[in-house]
Amino acid sequence: MFGNETRRETTKINFLLLPKFSMMAFTSSIEPLRAANRMSGKTLYEWDTLSIDGGEVRASNGVTITPNASLLDNIDADVLFVCAGLNAQKFNDRKTSGRLRDYAHAGVALGSVCTGTIALAQAGLLEKYRCTIHWENVEGFVEDFPDLDVTATLFEIDRDRYTCSGGTAPLDMMIYSIAKDHGSDLAISVAEQMLHNFVRQPHDRQRMSTQSRTGITHPKLLAAIAHMEAYIETPLPIGEIAGAVNVSSRQVERLFKNSLGTTPMRYYLELRLQRARLLLAQTTMPILQIAVATGFTSAAHFAKSYRNLFGRPPSAERLMGNSEETVQPVSTPGSG
Repeated sequence: MFGNETRRETTKINFLLLPKFSMMAFTSSIEPLRAANRMSGKTLYEWDTLSIDGGEVRASNGVTITPNASLLDNIDADVLFVCAGLNAQKFNDRKTSGRLRDYAHAGVALGSVCTGTIALAQAGLLEKYRCTIHWENVEGFVEDFPDLDVTATLFEIDRDRYTCSGGTAPLDMMIYSIAKDHGSDLAISVAEQMLHNFVRQPHDRQRMSTQSRTGITHPKLLAAIAHMEAYIETPLPIGEIAGAVNVSSRQVERLFKNSLGTTPMRYYLELRLQRARLLLAQTTMPILQIAVATGFTSAAHFAKSYRNLFGRPPSAERLMGNSEETVQPVSTPGSG
């Protein structure tokens, strides 16, 4: 794997750090490689950190990294991973895209962690490949790149493209790849060194189940919420949702009130507005288009509902930019 077609003993990996990259996703990528070298007693993997110009890069947590080299230096890698985080959708640099294409033309495998997938897509390097991205960015990414084959899995390995959702998922992807490259015994040793007792597979889902996220155990209520999440753009009447899960409308009302302290209508509305908030932060879609994409028939109704929930209109949300404060996931509707 990892583009080392000559099967050299050492695989060389470059990590391109974009401004506000996710430190957790980055370190989760490197640490399994370090552990593989230590546990095997060999230099199985080497890596360099790159920035666009060779200068310092600040992560989203404020920590600054001084890279080894510039992206513009001579190409020397079996695989290049783009590491990104906040505001990746705003980073659309023609020179960077061109250089990523140079890597691809040189036969280097390309990958991404967290929102680095956006940079690969902007460079046109994910066409006809499966790819994934952090769950918080899936909706906006699909809107911006509707022709790509986007999944919501932990990571995707499709030929010479390695895309990963972020957080600790790179840990799973690297352990999975170590197993493919050097056997399961070494991969298990690496996982144990990381105290990673359950190695997830590529197609495991990113988010916790609704039951885990909300603490809800009632199967009918969970099924009703699943229906709401599946129909954001074209909201269903509550009576239709009730019928789909084989309960009455009155029972659905009772379930939401007893378990979540809210009504089904209110829960559904907040669910749609949360989706709108992500689209405002992560895309350049017009506000009216976002309103339609989240089930509102008029911009006025959308703006009023948005202000009532978040304390400011959609236009002000977008003007604030994609600060860390505005892109944090909000609490589950009705849970607080």
